[in-house]
Amino acid sequence: MREVIIIEDDQAIAELIEIHLRDLGCKVKWIADGREGYRYAYTHPFDLLVLDINLPGLNGLDLCRKLRDEKIKSPILMLTARTEEIDKVLGLETGADDYVTKPFGIREFVARVKAIFRRLDLQGEAEKDEMSEVTFRDLVIDRRKRKVMLNGERLDLTPKEYELLFLLASNPGKTYDRKELLQLVWGYDFSGYEHTVNSHINRLRAKIEKDPNSPEYVLTTWGVGYRFLDQ
Repeated sequence: MREVIIIEDDQAIAELIEIHLRDLGCKVKWIADGREGYRYAYTHPFDLLVLDINLPGLNGLDLCRKLRDEKIKSPILMLTARTEEIDKVLGLETGADDYVTKPFGIREFVARVKAIFRRLDLQGEAEKDEMSEVTFRDLVIDRRKRKVMLNGERLDLTPKEYELLFLLASNPGKTYDRKELLQLVWGYDFSGYEHTVNSHINRLRAKIEKDPNSPEYVLTTWGVGYRFLDQ
């Protein structure tokens, strides 16, 4: 059974979401306060966190960032009444896996949740795959432990940085455009937010490249997108 936490101060929205999550076979915990929600999410494993941005006690962006700083990698689906583009980008770049703007249709919400659960299932299948490591020069990606080593030292990657790296490294030489990466890594078509990919690539390069301005691993295909070193 999937464990889902809802942190949302609007009771009507929370109850509607809870009904449909239970219909999907989920066990649901609802919390209305951001600070209390952070404490609960930090101490209780979960398969999905449905997180509002405008919360009393602690806002959703800061809550998301704090969980990611604590290396909690479980999926986070943001909810917000805001419509400005910068808020959506901030939500994704603080570590959220998906983003729904209020008011939203319940079918859309359920579709997003199912997409997140499908990715969790695929990750579980990948962990059973015989090819548990991908190695390039001094870079080693352990897919079972979701661990990346460079020159014998473990790198501190966010979930999205890891997923971007693993996707590219698993298909060396193949160029992905930004929309493809949004679809494959975030699992949804965030049309218009391709610059989110750019910022994640830049942060990934800062962690794995000797010189991020002259990368050896994650390369740019000018005018198209990105590709991994082809050995």
